[in-house]
Amino acid sequence: MNRHDEHRPLVDLGNERPMVTAKARIMSPIVPRASISGRALVAVVAIMTFLASMTTGAVLLISASAAEWQSDVASEITIQVRPLPGRDVERDTAAVVEAIRSDPGIVDVRPFSREESAKLLEPWLGTGLSLDQLPVPRVIIARVQPGTALDLVGLRARVTKTAPSASVDDHRAWIERMRSMTGATVFAGIGILALVIVATIISVSFATRGAMAANRPIVEVLHFVGASDAFVANRFLRHFLRLGLEGGVIGGGAAMLTFGFSESIAGWFSGTPVGDQFAALLGTFSLRPSGYLVLAIQAVAIAAITAWASRRTLLATLDDID
Repeated sequence: MNRHDEHRPLVDLGNERPMVTAKARIMSPIVPRASISGRALVAVVAIMTFLASMTTGAVLLISASAAEWQSDVASEITIQVRPLPGRDVERDTAAVVEAIRSDPGIVDVRPFSREESAKLLEPWLGTGLSLDQLPVPRVIIARVQPGTALDLVGLRARVTKTAPSASVDDHRAWIERMRSMTGATVFAGIGILALVIVATIISVSFATRGAMAANRPIVEVLHFVGASDAFVANRFLRHFLRLGLEGGVIGGGAAMLTFGFSESIAGWFSGTPVGDQFAALLGTFSLRPSGYLVLAIQAVAIAAITAWASRRTLLATLDDID
């Protein structure tokens, strides 16, 4: 005790605790800043935030990749010219190419050669097979000018009139499947986020009740001297908000670092079957700046949910104490 504390009133805290000045006693927090339960709650919130951020990031990646796939596929149409007895498939292919090029909405037409068309079958038939005796169709890829409403009915009529064995595919069915898959992915992500939030609320509720039980004598004394429920609740609210923010920063930061290094990790596996599959599914596996902003907002939201759940539990517990 220094010279300035000699004239300050002392508060008797009992034989087992040292006597401290009244000012020091008033400034000490109701809830201990560092405790086992507090550290455990930080760990729980950090884990929940990390899982929620990884789920949100994965949904954003899949949604962005699906949007790019749909845009690329919607900008192309595929025409197949099948060989028919008595018709020259090469001549039919050339005629179809000229018919497609005359359409004002088509900006580019690329016919595949016989070898290129046969190469498309290698993933299913393997290599080294002779396809000379098989009726391999010729493939024509036509790019549509962006923003153009293509007259597919008229285009199909012209193509069929030019080559009866030709068929036009605008990939509409595939695009619908992609939209359904993306919607299912987003729905699953929302479900996982809901489960994470529910688990966070339950964990915070138990931690709050534990803190209230450990500090019940202090709360009763505060009530005895006239402290309101709002005064006590605000002290606990600040404590759990700080714990929630700490856990949110740790979990959200870890998720951001994971996505930040994911592009480098994907580069290490580039050229391998696993790496190619992930690149086809998720692109470069890197979030856009807006994605990182979403993760940061989500981390703050989980901290706010932690404080909200703590306050609701506090008020219910204080009613029981009263």
